Amino acid sequence: MSGERILVIDDDHDLVAAARVVLEGRGYVVTAAYDRDEGLATAKAERPDLIIVDVMMPNATEGFDFVWQLRRSEDEYFRRVPLVVMTAIRERTGLGFYPEGGEKTAKGEPTLPVQGFLHKPVSPEQLLERVRLALVEAWRKG
Repeated sequence: MSGERILVIDDDHDLVAAARVVLEGRGYVVTAAYDRDEGLATAKAERPDLIIVDVMMPNATEGFDFVWQLRRSEDEYFRRVPLVVMTAIRERTGLGFYPEGGEKTAKGEPTLPVQGFLHKPVSPEQLLERVRLALVEAWRKG
């Protein structure tokens, strides 16, 4: 049993419930929030070991705003907590994310400061592996 605390932020209640079953089955402690504001409040109150956040919630791309609010915080915890983006943006719009790794894109634009991306639909194995990798990376940087 791992015991790490994970916050899942997504407006899709069924997806949150499914993620909870998968993650809790591996010993993670899961808390849920269903929009950016609830996610920010829960992150501040719970200070989880990892946060999984959707991009496209009720107000368009509020997941991006969530990430930038955390990363620009004066509190070092929020600048360092591992974040994984889980999104259907590719499926719905055809858009993807820049390749992982590196601070900037080929055009010099900043990449989203997260530890990984999951494109919906996500298999239980993909979810568990991405969570494991994000937590390992966080421990290495310690």
